[in-house]
Amino acid sequence: MTPTVLFKKLMPSARMPEKKSARAAAYDLYYPYETPVTIHSHSQRMLSTGLAMEIPKGWKGEIYSRSGLASQGIFVVNQPGKIDSDYRGEIKVLLYNSSYDDVTLVKGARIAQFELNPVYDFNWVETNELSDSERGDGGFGSTGE
Repeated sequence: MTPTVLFKKLMPSARMPEKKSARAAAYDLYYPYETPVTIHSHSQRMLSTGLAMEIPKGWKGEIYSRSGLASQGIFVVNQPGKIDSDYRGEIKVLLYNSSYDDVTLVKGARIAQFELNPVYDFNWVETNELSDSERGDGGFGSTGE
């Protein structure tokens, strides 16, 4: 069964998330304001989408960077951004400009991508021993380049 995500426009110019091709993996999120917004070089900016959502129980929304913006050095900071199924506030996107140039976005700009993914419940069990593995406790960079 295909899950249903309810959405509410918080402003008239907000746009429903859209796929740009039939096989796209994610839905584009849009910047809805008439006033352009600039993300300065090596700075971050929180952008509103003008949308609130009701994500079904057992699912989570995830926000990812768009490749078109990433090619300009614009990324979702906390990628993927998580939206819990009990959140009903406005969906916002935290973008970072890693380039040396300021980037200005205008009304209708696609600012991020939205995916709906399942949430898995699991059990935690405290133990005094963990099984051995080839990697062991090797951390950052321990498996090579």
